[in-house]
Amino acid sequence: MTRFLGVDLAWAEGTAAKPANESGLACIDETGRVIEAGWARGIDEVVDWIQRLGEPGAVLAIDAPLVVNNPTGMRECERETGSRYGRWHVAANASNQALPRLGGVTLRGRLEQLGWAYTDGLAPVGAQMCSFLECYPYTTLVGAPEFGYDDKRPRYKRMGSALPILERRAERALVCDDLIERMWRLHAASPPLDLATHAASDSLVTEPTPLADAAYKHREDLIDALLCAWTASLWHRYGTARSQVLGAADPLVVDGRRGTIIAPARLEQRRGDDRVRAAALAAAAFSAPAASAPSLVR
Repeated sequence: MTRFLGVDLAWAEGTAAKPANESGLACIDETGRVIEAGWARGIDEVVDWIQRLGEPGAVLAIDAPLVVNNPTGMRECERETGSRYGRWHVAANASNQALPRLGGVTLRGRLEQLGWAYTDGLAPVGAQMCSFLECYPYTTLVGAPEFGYDDKRPRYKRMGSALPILERRAERALVCDDLIERMWRLHAASPPLDLATHAASDSLVTEPTPLADAAYKHREDLIDALLCAWTASLWHRYGTARSQVLGAADPLVVDGRRGTIIAPARLEQRRGDDRVRAAALAAAAFSAPAASAPSLVR
């Protein structure tokens, strides 16, 4: 049974004097069972966890820039995030080679040395190959109708500064609790995610969201890792019928690697020929029996 791994990576790698921030980790299978969920610090611990959980055919989705070919400015996939998801209040931070925090690039190199294949989403991956891709949880939340964020993203990360700090933390917790309830409902989705199947993910439901910043960030990292793992499962099951490749036309290709983001997408979040193709695929899938649904590149 295929495993789907998610990593919400701390971009800064840390030093001996200042350890890296926590990275959230989650692994699920095709039934939605959470095989493992937790946290790690530093690239070494993250790699060890991936190697321990990965099996032939595993798909890993990472929330961090993995391929950064541009010396300055913003990657094409990041520009497209803002242009296609901006209506839902989603944009991406700029990444380039001049930035000091590029832990995702380091992680990509380590995984490739270990035999994992980076995929930009534009070519098939062998069925038994362990592959990994870049994702962005905000695009998952607004691009997958299962979550119900039809108008804008949930502000579970940054609430702004309009409210006093105590009120801001309380409001943040309410938004986070609502997000967790929506994630809990994925046990009946396709693909599924069953938070109740692991103690760490189940605690998101059974324990109240903390107000203190450090404890809240701890919870947030796990939420994002679970969203990454579910995105990997969605991509594996439906390919480009449910997701789009942001940065697909980026001309900056170095050593055969293009920086892309695999993003769940509604029809109105797509552009050009991709939108036409997705509409045709959706119509074909709707009219055809489930057993004859169109075959998709992943």
